[in-house]
Amino acid sequence: MISVIVVNGGNYLYNLILGRILGPEQFADAALLITFLLVLSFVAMTFQLATAKFSVLLEHNLFKSFIAITYRYSISIGVLLGLLLILFSKKLQLLFNTQSSTMFFVFGIGVPIYFIMSVNRGVFQGKKKFDRLAITYQGEMLSRLILTLVLLYALSLPSSILVAIGITISFLFGLLPFRRKDLKIKGKYTLPVSESKYILKFFLLTAFYELTQIIINNSDILIVKHYFDTYEAGLYASLALIGRVVYFVAWMFVMLLLPKVVEKQKNKEPHYPILFKYVGYITLLSTGIVIGCYLFPELVIQLMFGKAYISIAPLLWKYAVATSLFAISNIFAYYFLSIDQYIPVVLSALLGISQVVLIVLFHNTLSDVVIMQIIAMAILLIFQICYFFGYQKLTKKS
Repeated sequence: MISVIVVNGGNYLYNLILGRILGPEQFADAALLITFLLVLSFVAMTFQLATAKFSVLLEHNLFKSFIAITYRYSISIGVLLGLLLILFSKKLQLLFNTQSSTMFFVFGIGVPIYFIMSVNRGVFQGKKKFDRLAITYQGEMLSRLILTLVLLYALSLPSSILVAIGITISFLFGLLPFRRKDLKIKGKYTLPVSESKYILKFFLLTAFYELTQIIINNSDILIVKHYFDTYEAGLYASLALIGRVVYFVAWMFVMLLLPKVVEKQKNKEPHYPILFKYVGYITLLSTGIVIGCYLFPELVIQLMFGKAYISIAPLLWKYAVATSLFAISNIFAYYFLSIDQYIPVVLSALLGISQVVLIVLFHNTLSDVVIMQIIAMAILLIFQICYFFGYQKLTKKS
């Protein structure tokens, strides 16, 4: 938990420094790259969560076969996504109004490495080797922060390209410590049919849920970057970064929640008290952040990004409300994923799509964009809570 706080703090500092150094217009491109990194992390998280879960459930030869097969698929998908980014870099430049297409090309090179890194982390998470898991996150964060700053001051290339280089190189540091013995590309590895079906089902549903996470957590920045000018997109990126502090901290609890719930379910022990505890933590934390953003919006903006971003201050507390609602509902969703209940995943997908539709229909101002997110996330949280109590009643009857 301490390590995740430090990593999130370092990533936050990385964004704040970029915002101050680059200014709103150049920061818009850097923020787009960071959004792409978040999108990539959600896609790769399918492999990390599945690896974490089955590291708990599978043992000995089954585990070895599972890991070998997982590495193969993760590398294949990583290479495919990386190639797509490289091939469509010019079109991405036009779609998101960026100054350069090279930043997408450089980012694409690092994608396969990120997927290998995610499987490696999944093993550490599932086996509860949190010291090694901490090192991988610390290495990625520190290298990205230091390298990007050095590159920005040492080279005269466009800032977006330098940020992309820093991100890509940081993936290599995130590999350490690496479990080389598990990376077996050659050889024949198989799993029994029953395990294969269960694993495939979990992979597909987790991937589906991570897709909804991408839509909910990143669609607003991508849509704003498309519809609004560069200056307003940069302002919104700073708003999103501050407001999302709740989500970054909530992820710390998700990392601990999943293996604990899976283990409790495996031992046929009650696991809902763990959910209540983590929901309580996130609710208290998010309430404090929303109140702080409501009372001192200009102070927060000025301290973090400077006077150039002060015009976005009135929207700060509203965005914090939206991310708080999402963070709490996210704890519920990962809890249900841990116990193989997938209806909340479908609910999240529907609300994620509705959020995109609402923003596309109502985006006259940045305020409209934020309000649409509050509406969608409030409905999502209500659905998650109702489903939880309905599920509790069913399990008590059975």
